Amino acid sequence: MFELSDGNFAVIGTEATEALDGELPADAARADYERIVVVSRETLIRAKADIPDA
Repeated sequence: MFELSDGNFAVIGTEATEALDGELPADAARADYERIVVVSRETLIRAKADIPDA
């Protein structure tokens, strides 16, 4: 996970759109150009310290 120059974040993970698309909660959706990416718990916890609060 890293911050882009425009303030957005990019995530490196395992592409899982086909496997998980049908598992999205009822209140969640993705656009055709978006993909579901799995990020390991360890990666996200380690990245937490580098994610700004605001």
